Amino acid sequence: MRLVIQRSKEARVEIAGETVGEIDRGLVILVGVTHGDTEEDAKYLAQKCMNLRIFEDEAGKMNLSLLDAGGQVLSISQFTLYGDTRKGRRPSFVHAAKPEEADVLYQFFNEELRQAGLRVATGQFGADMQVHLMNDGPVTFILDSKDK
Repeated sequence: MRLVIQRSKEARVEIAGETVGEIDRGLVILVGVTHGDTEEDAKYLAQKCMNLRIFEDEAGKMNLSLLDAGGQVLSISQFTLYGDTRKGRRPSFVHAAKPEEADVLYQFFNEELRQAGLRVATGQFGADMQVHLMNDGPVTFILDSKDK
């Protein structure tokens, strides 16, 4: 699994002009799933997201986790994280998991975050979505479960 996480002051996702998920301060997490990913990959990345110390403390240092900061999550499925652009001009998505497999792990990942007490808003798997966010910092990280 591969994630792009962005610290945000606020974020929302719209489908056909209607807001379907929104958060205040927290993380926007773009979630990509590839072949062979498992629940263990999802658990590892959920733990990493909630415990990574990327929020500022009272001294202005990145010393607080999402849990410490009381942040929220906007989780968006993002198969293009596994796009291969090495050949030609049109990306190939052969490394992205099939939608029915990816959705199961995407939902499992979100549930892991919820089980830790986090408020998790989502878009809709496979939908055409518009994501609006105010990136805080900006602070952006790429996490991959294969890079343990």
